[in-house]
Parts: sequence; C-alpha cells; structure tokens
Amino acid sequence: MDIKRNGSRPSSTPSPDYFTGAVRLDPILEPPAPARVRIAAVTFDPGARTAWHTHPLGQTLIVTEGAGLAQSWGGPVLEIRTGDVVWFAPGEKHWHGARPESGMTHIAIQEAEEGRAADWLEHVSDEQYLTPRELDQRNS
Repeated sequence: MDIKRNGSRPSSTPSPDYFTGAVRLDPILEPPAPARVRIAAVTFDPGARTAWHTHPLGQTLIVTEGAGLAQSWGGPVLEIRTGDVVWFAPGEKHWHGARPESGMTHIAIQEAEEGRAADWLEHVSDEQYLTPRELDQRNS
C-alpha cells in the first residue's frame, strides 16, 4: 500500500510547448509499472488551453469546477461544464481548456502505452479557440 497524503505532492506548471496560458497540474495518481493509469487535476485560468494532442489509449475528463471548451479535429467547439464527463477515443486529435472569461478544472484520466500517455501536436490558434461555439449542446 502507498498513501499519498493530501498536500504532499507539489503542483507543477506544465510546459508552454503543450499549453497556452496559465495552467496548474496537480498529480493524483501515477503508479509504477505495470500499472498504466495516469490521473491529474488540471486547472486552467481564463483563456488557457492545451495544444492539439492525442492519447494512444484514449482520455477521460471529469469537469469538477467552472466551464470550459473542448474540440475534436474537424468538429465544433463545445462547452463543457461542472459534472460533465468527456471521452476522447484513442488517437482522436483534440484540445480542451477554459472559456475566455472563466476558469475550469478537470480531472484527466489516461493510460500510458510504453510510458507515453499523450502525443503533443501544434498549438491551438487564437482563431481556432475563438471560433463560435456550440454552448448548449448536451450529449447523453
């Protein structure tokens, strides 16, 4: 058994190569191999977002606070809100982050394949980020 006490793991600032704006990463779970799951709480200040990226085994997001945006390549920009659960399939090119006027926190859950949990691509441009979005679309 390994207990990580509350407050015992430092927050970090992810690389600007993979994020735009102010983002804080708080690790939740990253057990040693052979386990593959990686879980973190990610807090985005208003306007902050990931770069385009994929995950070899997919990714689940659980929005815990605020409202954000998410988009899959070629699809509309969709609003995500507290309580929403988002699934991105393996290899699905996407980004996610806060709305321009409000922050957002989500729990990110993904599995690593051969030690790799994400493949980072180009930054989301301001034009892509500010595209009119579908604010009220609800998936069941």
